[in-house]
Amino acid sequence: MTVHPTALVSPKAIIGKNVSIGAYSIIHDNVEIGENTIIGPYCELGVTNHLSEGEKLSIGPDSHIRSRCTFYEGSKFGNNLITGHSVTVREKTSAGKNFQIGTLSDIQGHCSIGDYVRTHSNVHIGQHSRVGNFVWIFPYVVLTNDPHPPSEIMQGVTIMDFAVIATMSVILPGAKISEGVFIGAQSCIGGETEADSFYAGSPAKKIGPASKIKLKDGIGEPAYPWRIHFKRGYPAEIIEQWNREQL
Repeated sequence: MTVHPTALVSPKAIIGKNVSIGAYSIIHDNVEIGENTIIGPYCELGVTNHLSEGEKLSIGPDSHIRSRCTFYEGSKFGNNLITGHSVTVREKTSAGKNFQIGTLSDIQGHCSIGDYVRTHSNVHIGQHSRVGNFVWIFPYVVLTNDPHPPSEIMQGVTIMDFAVIATMSVILPGAKISEGVFIGAQSCIGGETEADSFYAGSPAKKIGPASKIKLKDGIGEPAYPWRIHFKRGYPAEIIEQWNREQL
């Protein structure tokens, strides 16, 4: 373990092998960090409050948390977590492996997130959101949860596998974004969607099958399902599985 002289690391924290902790970072008691993880400067991990119910913050191995990130206790992340800068993650968030959180993004807690989820910068994920596997969420997207704010009622958003939410879209409380759905930029959408479809507008309406959107590469092949043509950043075994599905 490599700890910068200005960092504060609780002796009660469980720190794996080959972990690096940057300048002025604070690691509280109820934290477990997996091996080969990098914690940047000015981070705070394991912030306590009554909502965490004393549960541990667990960061999986081979992760990279960049500067000025804040994680509350009571959350669990799989291996290869990667963040941008100034990310906030509240309590009771569970995420699978290879989760990427963009700079200035905010996860409000009590959320479930699958494997290989990618969120870009300035994404807000409201409480009780449920996000599947291989989901893409682009900048300035907001997942809401209060059907008539302010109230004590929370209806979290559900986003299924392989869905894509484009820039500056708002997903309304209780909405279900089905598998393979593409939500166009600056859309506002509620209710339940049909799988592998394209929605756009405010309020968003179904435009048609997502497969009708063509790549702007001169060839004009379908852009969706995106895993037919986009493989970057995914392991060989996942790509092989996708290739078999297309046969």
